[in-house]
Amino acid sequence: MTRIKICGITNIDDALMAIDAGADALGFNFVPGTPRYLKDTKAAAKIIEQLPPFITTVGLFVNADAEVIQGTADGCHLDMLQLHGEESPQFCRSLNHRTIKAVRIKNESSVSHLSDYRVSGYLLDTYVKGVLGGTGVAFDWQLAVKAKQYGRIILAGGLDPDNVASAVEQVRPYGVDVSSRVEASPGRKDPVKVGAFIQNVKEADHEWKQSN
Repeated sequence: MTRIKICGITNIDDALMAIDAGADALGFNFVPGTPRYLKDTKAAAKIIEQLPPFITTVGLFVNADAEVIQGTADGCHLDMLQLHGEESPQFCRSLNHRTIKAVRIKNESSVSHLSDYRVSGYLLDTYVKGVLGGTGVAFDWQLAVKAKQYGRIILAGGLDPDNVASAVEQVRPYGVDVSSRVEASPGRKDPVKVGAFIQNVKEADHEWKQSN
């Protein structure tokens, strides 16, 4: 079944709401200068320590020093890292946490270098000049299908309650990731949108299972 990650969590109410709606993982943004940036790592840790068991917590970073990443991951008890910058395969391997490498997809050549990395999964987002993630813009999903040959694919970029079922049907990704398209305002999730997004993923999974 398709795993579901709700990203850009900034408060405990949104975290618990997303979990109650059926989310498998939550994303916490540690990228300075972005709308959902968690500057206070102690506050982030406090949110995470209140979560129920079996929920995966993922920390987002962009071109951060290894010491910063490790310190934040250890201090917040993160389960996984998600790297959105120009981190090298060697850098990803040097970290002592499971890692997801985010890749901005522009064309087919964007997919070809995934084989250089040995990570737990690849998050595919849309290439937008000057933006390293959270674009809210979709890309050609056929490129995501081609990327599956390299490992577990987490589909992101422009997903919302209206199109996520089609994305799941076409790509059959390991997981899907959403942030801005299920918000009431930057950093504040909309319970109706979150619920609809998760429900539509689960319905797409059910229909696929019934037909196979």
